[in-house]
Amino acid sequence: MPTSSPTEPEPSIHTDRRIRVEILIVLGLSLGASAVYAIVAIANRLTRETPLSRQTATINAPRDEREIFDLIYQLLAVFFDLVPVALVAFLLWSATRPRLGRLGLDATRPGRDALSGLGLALVIGAPGIALYLVGRQLGLTVTVVPSALDEQWWTVPVLVLSALRAGVTEEVIVVGYLFARLRDLRWGPWAIILTSALLRGTYHLYQGFGAFAGNVAMGILFGWLYTRTGRVLPLVIAHTVINAVVFVGYPWAAALYPELLGFRA
Repeated sequence: MPTSSPTEPEPSIHTDRRIRVEILIVLGLSLGASAVYAIVAIANRLTRETPLSRQTATINAPRDEREIFDLIYQLLAVFFDLVPVALVAFLLWSATRPRLGRLGLDATRPGRDALSGLGLALVIGAPGIALYLVGRQLGLTVTVVPSALDEQWWTVPVLVLSALRAGVTEEVIVVGYLFARLRDLRWGPWAIILTSALLRGTYHLYQGFGAFAGNVAMGILFGWLYTRTGRVLPLVIAHTVINAVVFVGYPWAAALYPELLGFRA
């Protein structure tokens, strides 16, 4: 009987099984791992004697007591957190233009994408703060400290890089990549939107249930917008702007409204 040559390609490289395994690997190297840690973190918080509302979550914390090594560690953390983004770009790279079209990324309309992102940041920024305040009042959200970094010459640039890291990592992987691969598995639009939103909410659980609910709502909105536009860059810009404002503006907000915001300076 004739046999296939060892050098012949497989009939289908991206079988359903391979796609599922690929998704698990990508998420296991990135936000899926964050979701698992967040689930363990909320279980830890809920089993403590201290009420959830009296606990604190710090997003940007010092990594070393010496300034130069703190800066080095901060930059290394940003760099290595972006490696999974490079991985999904490699996996979905197209031989034809737009190279990253399946991730919703191209440079065909930067001005319009920037304006859309800024508008989206304005629309969801204020409700996000309001939801945080409600969660604090109901005892469902911990005190979130956006930055505990000392004031150094590099503090603001590092916080902006941290905001950019979150915007790029979350939107490219949880929206661009996950939507592309789940479509390959023939999932329906709303099944993809809800799955992506639940993942987004889960890896924010370490901040409490208010953060979970708020990020699920944000994920549904972002997912719905992405299904209509096919563009992830406005989502990246909106997410980055919101985080940058919160991270950089935290010391000012904590000094002026410590009781209102529940921040601890």
